[in-house]
Amino acid sequence: MTKTTATAPVLGTRALNRATLDRQLLLRRSPSSATAAVEHLLGLQAQNVKPPYYALAARLENFGPEVLSRAMDARDVVRIVTMRSTIHTHTARDALTLRPLVQAARDRELGHFREGLAGVDLDRLAAISRELVESEPRTMKQLREALLTRWPDADPFALSVAARCTLPLVQVTPRGLWGRSGQVALTTAEHWLGRPTEPAPAPDATVLRYLAAFGPASVKDMQTWAGLTRLREVFERLRPALAVFRDENGVELFDVPDAPRPDPDTPAPPRFLPEFDNLLLSHADRSRVVPADLKGRTWRGNQAYRTLLVDGFVAGLWKLEEGALVVEPFGTLTKARRDEVTAEGERVLTAMHPGEGYDIRFGTVARP
Repeated sequence: MTKTTATAPVLGTRALNRATLDRQLLLRRSPSSATAAVEHLLGLQAQNVKPPYYALAARLENFGPEVLSRAMDARDVVRIVTMRSTIHTHTARDALTLRPLVQAARDRELGHFREGLAGVDLDRLAAISRELVESEPRTMKQLREALLTRWPDADPFALSVAARCTLPLVQVTPRGLWGRSGQVALTTAEHWLGRPTEPAPAPDATVLRYLAAFGPASVKDMQTWAGLTRLREVFERLRPALAVFRDENGVELFDVPDAPRPDPDTPAPPRFLPEFDNLLLSHADRSRVVPADLKGRTWRGNQAYRTLLVDGFVAGLWKLEEGALVVEPFGTLTKARRDEVTAEGERVLTAMHPGEGYDIRFGTVARP
């Protein structure tokens, strides 16, 4: 432990929880627009179509799914592979800058498919792929079949991965629109947005944005979020301008000096979060949100569950069944807590499913 870390103020788990909830717009709903929120949060993880909509419903005042759909239809936001090689909903500006920032990770990913790409000129593959998808949006199957005519001995899946890794491919609408989503068809970000990809932002600027949205955080936390390595030198360069803390285990945490760090006893209302929510995936140490005894309970294999926050921490799962929002707490909720959860559920249903008449019921306690 460095001398600086040894003397840095300690932030307990609840202090980290409340700070992170505030940055994530989960301590109180924000009046921000959907596009502004997506930019502040550096994108919303979006393997499936619906999670970004529920993520914003938990964070914004007066949000309805048509708000994000309009922004997507107007090409103010797009769906594109970025951090951790997963699909994110990003603003147009971030799609053109954050993708270049994480390109090194996409290059490393491509290295795993080297054997299936023997004899393939990747520059040529990128040029052909660009020409194909910019002539008209293509499904991955269509793109793979076209590439196979040029490299028939290559592994078909490796060819499609190569196209995805070498080019900033966005999913064109209606994919991603609420209630209208179709199959995945791809073109380049530059073509879809009508302007060229911008140079990757300095990692320093992205560190500051990450801390503003997810801090206080460690170097390892940000590396987990971005899927990048070797960020220590960036934090060290920024150290004089950052606030430095440590957690209860002595791990060094950095933060933007003027960022909010609410009192640990600040009330945190219940929140219904979608599967793959940013809050649960953007730190190496997730104990600020997930109690130790519930670690691993929000996943099964590669599938994430929809999670319920109570008092700022994961406290259960939820799902929509025909005619009902079913809440499955991990433990017993007091009547007051159940009433708060019910009120929040009603708010989410009114925003996301107006006029559909869902009931709210509490199901069997989820078991490991």
